[in-house]
Amino acid sequence: MTIEGALGAALVDYESGMSLGTTGGGRDLDLEVAAAGNTEVIRAKTRTLEALRIDDTIEDVLITLDRQYHVIRLLNRGGSRLFLYLAMDRSRANLALARHTLRGIDNDLSL
Repeated sequence: MTIEGALGAALVDYESGMSLGTTGGGRDLDLEVAAAGNTEVIRAKTRTLEALRIDDTIEDVLITLDRQYHVIRLLNRGGSRLFLYLAMDRSRANLALARHTLRGIDNDLSL
């Protein structure tokens, strides 16, 4: 939540759609619903890459709304099926810095 503009964040298992931990959120941002919904986004994109025979991995997915950014960063280490999810207030967020910070969290995270 130290990322400028952060509204909420979650660590999500995209096999089950369950969040393993959340911070922030609230009445206007249900992180459990976001975790489950974004699991479907990742599953759909993974199927699309397979159908296109693109042999590559997803680094992150950006969803841009009128007032928010939503960033999904996959953790592709050791067969983990996890992603970091971050929702930010677009008027206060620095998207490049947020992506850089998520990359650092990914590198520092011990699974």
